[in-house]
Amino acid sequence: MALGVDWGLNTLLCAGAARLHDDHTITTLGAGAQFRAAGVLAKQHRLRRISEQLHAKTDQYTRLNDPGLDAKNAVLTQEIRCVSERRSNLGDALAWAGARWAVDQAVAAGATVIYLEDLRSMEAGGMGRTQNTRLSQTVRGQITDRIRHLAAEVGIAVATVPPRNTSKHCPHCLTPLRHRKAPDRPTTTGWKWAICPNRNCQWQGDRDQGAWRRIAARGLAHQTKTVVDRANGAMAIRAVVDTMETKAVITDTPKTSRKDRAKTGPTRPRTNHLTPRRREVPSPLRPSGRAGQRPEGHAPTGRTRLPRAAHRHQGMTTISTPTTGHRPRGAALGAGFHLHAHASPPRWAEPVPDPMVRIGSLS
Repeated sequence: MALGVDWGLNTLLCAGAARLHDDHTITTLGAGAQFRAAGVLAKQHRLRRISEQLHAKTDQYTRLNDPGLDAKNAVLTQEIRCVSERRSNLGDALAWAGARWAVDQAVAAGATVIYLEDLRSMEAGGMGRTQNTRLSQTVRGQITDRIRHLAAEVGIAVATVPPRNTSKHCPHCLTPLRHRKAPDRPTTTGWKWAICPNRNCQWQGDRDQGAWRRIAARGLAHQTKTVVDRANGAMAIRAVVDTMETKAVITDTPKTSRKDRAKTGPTRPRTNHLTPRRREVPSPLRPSGRAGQRPEGHAPTGRTRLPRAAHRHQGMTTISTPTTGHRPRGAALGAGFHLHAHASPPRWAEPVPDPMVRIGSLS
């Protein structure tokens, strides 16, 4: 299992996991993820422009060689130092955040190695010396060092691969891609979308998404060509072998067949009952003894007569008085578990005199 990491200009990092199977086929796990830091990079570029303007002014004051401009030159020098410290702190925080994100992706995918592009051979074509210098001043080098540091703590190896044609060729068939504007962002400048012209492949997607697939597949196919630098102990793949590069392709994972859920008729009405009705649930068998579960179905319970106090004449507010000798004080009491229960008379009814209570003084 390997994690391929691609560098981007606006999308700082784009990574995804790939697996090398026993039959030497390479498949991907998911669609990958992106580490977007557009706001931080915009602030970093703004500080870089401010630093370039301050350096241009100090160079102008130095060429004029006027003693009256020494005070202004000293103020500009102090301002350059403050801007440089802000750029350094911002770049260090961004490098740690990007490195932590990449290592977390590798840990989540269960990868044993992280493959990065070799920054020494990266150069933007047609950008000129100034733009290439600006690109080299980004935090990519710091992110690489931080990734090596954090990956060593969790036991994951980090190796660099040559970046040649990682964004140019298709990750599935190695056919040169056609780049154009993204279909969801037709007004955005750049050629972020890649389409494979091969009719048998027809892969298309973000060029950064295809790049990390190429990086991971190239690293897995060139495992035997990995060397270790004696100076710093960094692992790297120096060159690309054509015979191994032909095997560095991504194989599509077979799609699982799903049942056709197309609607072919009216929807069946559903009941609102949260629990099944009683008649739909089979009743348990009638127990052999007297005690046990309820009888099956609507069988009679075997009770032939009503309770003792139910058939007697009862008043409006009390139940019948027991005929036994036990006559507790209070209201006229009934039978069963109602021995000590009585009903309160309604407000519109006349109170019933209690024969059990003596009327008169305590003397």
